[in-house]
Amino acid sequence: MSELMAKDLDSIDALTLTQLQHTLINSPQMMPAQVAKEHGVSELDVVKAMSSEEACFLALTDKDELLASLPSWGNMTTIIAVSGSIFEFKGSFPEGKYAHGYYNLYTKGEGLHGHLLMDNIGHIALISRPFRGQESYSINFFGAQGEMVFKVYLGRDKQRVLIASQVEQFKALVLKALASKSGI
Repeated sequence: MSELMAKDLDSIDALTLTQLQHTLINSPQMMPAQVAKEHGVSELDVVKAMSSEEACFLALTDKDELLASLPSWGNMTTIIAVSGSIFEFKGSFPEGKYAHGYYNLYTKGEGLHGHLLMDNIGHIALISRPFRGQESYSINFFGAQGEMVFKVYLGRDKQRVLIASQVEQFKALVLKALASKSGI
């Protein structure tokens, strides 16, 4: 098994951590939400149990820079899961600005709109884990209690190939997160 990143794992015991890691390794087709449901833990707990090759955490101080950059990345898929239902939006992540306590998403015409309470974001995870046998990358925003708020998956072209420029930007975020964690 690959070395784990130093992550805050206080919310789960050693036995649960071992079970999560076992499931992640032996059932690579399972998404973190499925693993969480199977083990009765939060999705954040599952992400924290992932190897350093699969997940790292971006510093919350970088969230505004990230939000400002996402609209330039191009078409992606934003996912919001609520009470077992999953909502997906395919398109560019909208531009936004802070007002009235929210980061307000603005789209000219049709598209994703909303109001993000960014003060309640507790973790931003950068995940690289295959999905249905294909390479996949996502930026996951967790609430202060460890609940999933929303995810942004990198886009694919018409042949279902990941958009190379987005992969490069994602990997740059990972390097930034790792450098921040190590004090570089």
